[in-house]
Amino acid sequence: MKVVISAGGTGGHIYPALAVLEKLKSIDKHLEVLYIGTKNRMESEIIPQRNIDYVGIEIYGFSKNILKDFKNIFLITKSYHKCLKLLRDFKPDIVLGFGGYVTYPVLASAKKLGIKTFLHEQNSIVGKTNKILSNGIDLVAVSFLSTLNKFPKAKKVIYSGNPCGENALTTKEIKKSDIGFDNKKKLIIVVAGSLGSSSLNEKLKEFLRLSKKSEYQVLYITGKSYYDDFIKNTRFGSNIKVLPYLDNLAGLMRNCDLIITRAGASTMSEILALNLPAIFIPSPYVAGNHQYYNALEIVKNNAGAMIEEENVDGEKLFSMVNDLLNDKKKYEIMKMNLKNLGKTDSSKIIVDEIKELLKNE
Repeated sequence: MKVVISAGGTGGHIYPALAVLEKLKSIDKHLEVLYIGTKNRMESEIIPQRNIDYVGIEIYGFSKNILKDFKNIFLITKSYHKCLKLLRDFKPDIVLGFGGYVTYPVLASAKKLGIKTFLHEQNSIVGKTNKILSNGIDLVAVSFLSTLNKFPKAKKVIYSGNPCGENALTTKEIKKSDIGFDNKKKLIIVVAGSLGSSSLNEKLKEFLRLSKKSEYQVLYITGKSYYDDFIKNTRFGSNIKVLPYLDNLAGLMRNCDLIITRAGASTMSEILALNLPAIFIPSPYVAGNHQYYNALEIVKNNAGAMIEEENVDGEKLFSMVNDLLNDKKKYEIMKMNLKNLGKTDSSKIIVDEIKELLKNE
């Protein structure tokens, strides 16, 4: 099988693509892959490091700068013609898109050439590029049940879940004691995405102060850019640890009792796969406020709690944490509901559908 994959900009797009790619490799030892991404975003480093053939195209997201947007129209057209040539030369059986504006010229050229096409939508609010591309797409897979009806012009839409969740089940386990905690005591992780958040850091210092004498333990991850300022002139309790970053956070989430976090697509998929109760603080700074709607999907099914950033204060969060950890029945119901919502075989579901699609060629 020969496949072209495109996903760009953030790990929320890139890592589901890589999870599906690994599943494809497991069933086809002779799989040929070409990855088309941007020249300057994170996929341009991540993908070549994995020895995957990579082509970068120059393209940018639209902004409110008229001159930049005018230039980008030219770059999109140029990228489209470049992708036409790449696909004609490579002759893929199917082109897979996982979101990000870079996928537009790739999937548009595939449709033009009559090549089979696939899209994956990670969020509960459909991304602009995926919405535009979905007209006539052969197969769309969604991460949330509520998104099934958001692609009326696609040929087929399935509920697959997010392949990133599977990685949380197979990644190397990190025990509480590995980072200096007591394995027998409950652990709460507090993290505002991989980069952290200065606005949340200030609000959550009060939560850490109130948690000093609690029976549970807290790992607070500030984000690399904010660590030095956060710990300056501040003393934390012995049950609290502050780190700038933790590689393989999902490995520790396997032994965590509660997480306080943003509501990005990858994080949501890990929480669902691990049945890990969470308090979500969605980022209000993302397109379409999609993190709020991601979290809402969990909350309305009584599988998590949410507090919007503007309403966050230490005492309120402290109260929410204690209410959840001290109410065993409520906690177990939340875990059960997470299990009912989650998918732990997303990559298999997607790959099986791709095989079926190509079989009907």
